[in-house]
Amino acid sequence: MADPEPLGLGVLGAADIAWRRTVPAVLRCPALRLVAVAGRTPGKALKFADRFGCEAVPDYRPLLEREDVHAVYIALPNALHAPWADAALRAGKHVLVEKSLTASAAEAAGLARTARERGLAFVENFTFLHHPQHERVRELIDGGAIGTPLSFSASFGIPRGDAGLIRYSRELGGGSLRETGCYPVRAAQLFLGPDLRAVGARLRSGPGADVDTAGSVLLADGAGRTAQCDFGMEHAYRNTYAVWGSEGRIEVDWAFTPPPETRPLVRLQLADRREERVLPAADQFLAAVTAFAGACTDPVARESAAADAVRQAALLESVLQLSGFPAEPARLGTGDARART
Repeated sequence: MADPEPLGLGVLGAADIAWRRTVPAVLRCPALRLVAVAGRTPGKALKFADRFGCEAVPDYRPLLEREDVHAVYIALPNALHAPWADAALRAGKHVLVEKSLTASAAEAAGLARTARERGLAFVENFTFLHHPQHERVRELIDGGAIGTPLSFSASFGIPRGDAGLIRYSRELGGGSLRETGCYPVRAAQLFLGPDLRAVGARLRSGPGADVDTAGSVLLADGAGRTAQCDFGMEHAYRNTYAVWGSEGRIEVDWAFTPPPETRPLVRLQLADRREERVLPAADQFLAAVTAFAGACTDPVARESAAADAVRQAALLESVLQLSGFPAEPARLGTGDARART
């Protein structure tokens, strides 16, 4: 039997993550075929199209109207994720949308409902979930290597950048919670399960910033297990997590952004010994886009991905509420001039 034809993929936005990581992975994925890109300006779209051998489209809406585009990858600023995801779903396209999708549970639930009604994939692009190092950690935990898991801790911080970057714009949905904090929060669910709730949160703004630039969140489940998540955009670089159990502890140093050539190191600390295990290198971006292509034809995978996105949005929303930090900015619509960012 011949392999199915690859899905035609359109890209909304020519962000750095699309340029450096996601689109190169798409080109290596047999299940996807890059068709077109729509950027903020014709020049930006043309540069992107020349680099990756696809067609440049002058605006987002015409790209969604193309019959040869079956799925879209949305790499726009955070505040534009939800409105353009909605537009893409209503145009009949499967959607892969960059994190953070939204910090509104109602908004995420509405998108999931639209996707379900139309039989479409709706996936928030947490690529780290597809790196096999985390499956190895889960195998160790399930095998009893650290006894009963009792707590999880994670940190993701990046150095201060130029104030003009999108992540420092409140209007465009910037801030450390949605830029880096979303990773530890999502990882906590991976290891402690889907029943976690935010029970404490603190966000703060650095000098001159109108977004949160650092924060800490405490999550807990009904059994009293906890997850401590620390994050920020004014830190020495760090991205790591640990799972602490009744008999030991597992630590991962390069948890969220390992380059494809990096061989991850997992440390197992027990009462009487310490083990270090070097794992094979893997390209989590290729694995992520491959999984997305699979979800486009797999109803079970589609339902799971949509539920994950809704749960993540609900947790981020509760963090904002608990922290007392100003609510998210007004949503930018697809017809708003600011949505052309």
